[in-house]
Amino acid sequence: MGAATVTMDRGGEHADAWRPAYNPWVIAMAVTLATFMEVLDTSIANVALPHIAGSLSAGQDESTWVLTSYLVSNAIVLPLSGWLSSIVGRKNFYMGCVALFTISSFLCGLAPNLTTLIICRVLQGAGGGGLQPSEQAILADTFPPAKRGMAFAVYGVAVVTAPAIGPTLGGWITDNFTWRWIFFINIPVGIISILLTTKLIQDPPYFHRRKLSETKIDYIGLGFVALGLGTLQVVLDKGQRDDWFESHFILFLTLVSVTSLVFVIFWEWRHKDPIIDLHLFRDRTFGISNLLMFMLGFALLGSTVLLPLFMQTLLGYTAQQAGMALMPGGFAIMLLLPLVGFLLSRYSPRWLLVFGLSVLSFSLFHMTNFDLQIDFRTAVVARIFQAVGMAFLFVPINTAAYAFLPREKNNAASGLMNLARNIGGSVGISVVATMLERRTQVHMTDFSSHLSSSNSALQSMIQGASRAMQTHGASASGATRQAYALIQGTVLRQATMLAYIDCFWFLGVAIMAMIPMVFLMRKTKPGGMAVH
Repeated sequence: MGAATVTMDRGGEHADAWRPAYNPWVIAMAVTLATFMEVLDTSIANVALPHIAGSLSAGQDESTWVLTSYLVSNAIVLPLSGWLSSIVGRKNFYMGCVALFTISSFLCGLAPNLTTLIICRVLQGAGGGGLQPSEQAILADTFPPAKRGMAFAVYGVAVVTAPAIGPTLGGWITDNFTWRWIFFINIPVGIISILLTTKLIQDPPYFHRRKLSETKIDYIGLGFVALGLGTLQVVLDKGQRDDWFESHFILFLTLVSVTSLVFVIFWEWRHKDPIIDLHLFRDRTFGISNLLMFMLGFALLGSTVLLPLFMQTLLGYTAQQAGMALMPGGFAIMLLLPLVGFLLSRYSPRWLLVFGLSVLSFSLFHMTNFDLQIDFRTAVVARIFQAVGMAFLFVPINTAAYAFLPREKNNAASGLMNLARNIGGSVGISVVATMLERRTQVHMTDFSSHLSSSNSALQSMIQGASRAMQTHGASASGATRQAYALIQGTVLRQATMLAYIDCFWFLGVAIMAMIPMVFLMRKTKPGGMAVH
């Protein structure tokens, strides 16, 4: 089957006669394979850090650079993917990213020391950073606007479920084999992806590849983008661990990041051939879609950090049990995304976004009812409730974002959209980690003000606990110390529980505040086609 050529000025404005030479759904499955592998790698190494540190004779704090180095290089490449694709061709760029990701995964598994592993993770993150924007742009071009919703649903399965199952899979591999296999499993997937891409993918006729000899590279913009996003990612990843601005290192990197990114905005806006096309934000629908994608990443990764931590530290679950509690939510998303894709062909994305934001917000408010006695089923149901809201957000956001953009801008747009989600996730993790610690301290201080020697209830508890300890063979003084330790442990657990409730409440309010933003988006027809 051949491919006819008819260009198209704006998404959905005219019927586009060009079609890929192969079934679009086969292409969608082929490109989703590599993206799932890449998104999985953003979280699969988390639980293996102690094993990596021990195996490579490194400290626990040093080993966290295994995660940070990947996120930094990933964040730098994301917004550059559209520009790089325009020079080497999107198919070539995508295949190059898959090859780099696969080879660096192999080298990560062979790394003899921590320094080598970190260097290989930087390469792996650089390769992975180009996969998501390229896939999203390929899907936007492969499917007509009316069918993009269902196509993005396939993509959404990879992006939304992979972070949820990553820690569980990583823990199982590490416990049963060795941490090196969390990298080796990428190799067969990468080889299959390259073979499928070579056969199936083609650049559309309206994709204009620029000649490198005729392209004046914006080295200043490139350098400051890398510097600004790289330092920002380090600040977000290391800030809480180093007590934020109490650390001169974090303070310095923050100043560098803010200065660099502000400069990038002014420089790229006025440059004739920018590395990042910030003029896309003139379209308010695209700008609001980026904000919503940022908040989706914020809530998704923020809650994905909170829930397993809550279940392991306060409910006594193992890492595997906590992962099992999250898994039904992932399956719920997988089942719902095709339904959302179908509904997009019948309803405007705006109404699905309002529904999704409302459900996600109320699910987070529902989690404020958690206590230290909740059972496994309660945790699973709460996560499924949350998953319903997320399923109704990812696909409509992506569909709305491309509605009013020229098709030749799809690559640049997808890079910015994925950057928004990734930075949102990093900000979400940093915010909830900081808030959890600070609110625990606040509640501990509040509880401590009521723990005085004049409190008869407290004295009664200490005496009762002390007598119980003595009946088990403890001395009088030892029993008293143990009783005080028991009370302190109980107070700490209660304070931490309240801190988790504060975090869930904060996330719920943040998501609810996004609902009015949906009505600022320009109206689109069912299927995400522009209304003119």
